[in-house]
Amino acid sequence: MLFRSLIPGAMLASLAMTVAAPAMAQQALVPAESSVQFVSKQMGVPVEGHFRKFSAQIAFDAAKPDAAKINLAIDTGSATLGVKETDAEMPKPVWFNVPKFPQATFQSKSVKSLGGGKFEVLGQLAIKGASRDVTVPVQLTQSGGKTTASGQFEIKRLAYKIGEQEWADTSMVADEVQVRFKLVVTGIGKI
Repeated sequence: MLFRSLIPGAMLASLAMTVAAPAMAQQALVPAESSVQFVSKQMGVPVEGHFRKFSAQIAFDAAKPDAAKINLAIDTGSATLGVKETDAEMPKPVWFNVPKFPQATFQSKSVKSLGGGKFEVLGQLAIKGASRDVTVPVQLTQSGGKTTASGQFEIKRLAYKIGEQEWADTSMVADEVQVRFKLVVTGIGKI
């Protein structure tokens, strides 16, 4: 009897997922046109790098931003500063510890419209086993059926244990890191 009463609920859940899936599947990241960069200062000199591999799952409707869901996964082993020796150091335990923490993630908690294509996204950023809430300002622009979400925000690398031991000295590598992003997405309706 219990089994029979569960079947209609399971069928409804399956139907709801089938109906919802196409709407979410329509929104897709265009990796070749997107970027996630970081800028830190080493002995006062800006050092720029980027991640070569990342993915995103996005469900966004400009008319209902409070219902948006944005999830990013960044392959920490894909970080590069463009210098072979430095790139070989970043996967090690004192920096990203890639064997133990192969991904950094961002999961949105809320999205608020500020008008004029500007939004404020509150979410949780997890890097190297540490999670912190961050507020990310985002500017949306549209052209040719694509939506570009761009912006930047600052994190403190030591809050995420990036650069431990002798590298925790902020006179060598600053604690502040600027994260810059440009995410090009298809399937988002008119802003």
